[in-house]
Amino acid sequence: MSTPAAAPPPPGTRAARPGSTSPRRLAVVGLVIVAALGFLVYKGLTSAIVFFRTTNQAVAQRAQLGNSTFQLEGTVVQGTVHRVGTSQVSFDIRQGGATIHVENAGDPPQMFKPGLPVVVVGHFVGSSDVFSSDQIMVKHSQQYIAEHPNRVRASS
Repeated sequence: MSTPAAAPPPPGTRAARPGSTSPRRLAVVGLVIVAALGFLVYKGLTSAIVFFRTTNQAVAQRAQLGNSTFQLEGTVVQGTVHRVGTSQVSFDIRQGGATIHVENAGDPPQMFKPGLPVVVVGHFVGSSDVFSSDQIMVKHSQQYIAEHPNRVRASS
């Protein structure tokens, strides 16, 4: 006994080949892949961006900033630097008429001292006006380069 031959497809239609996929299915899969990659790029870029605010701006925008992480610039106020334990320091920074209390976890850089402009990275704590930081960057002046131009060239 022989098996009957498969009937030819009706006119105007294609016979599906075993293992083949339709162009519509490929388009949907491609669209899903592109959307997923776009979402990952968007999330990666937005989480990597850390906004910069001066002390005046941060005080004025306190409600909008909430608990978001940003860089805060100001000058360390004389007489406000206090060590807390072995690896924490608290201090106030000021710019113009605005002052913010900073609590930093970790050792400050060697050049850190009152009177110097700094940039701290962190966020406000809850609804308080305390800024919790985990990084302090001391801003350098151009005066060092002007006084010691050969040192800068030699290290470049």
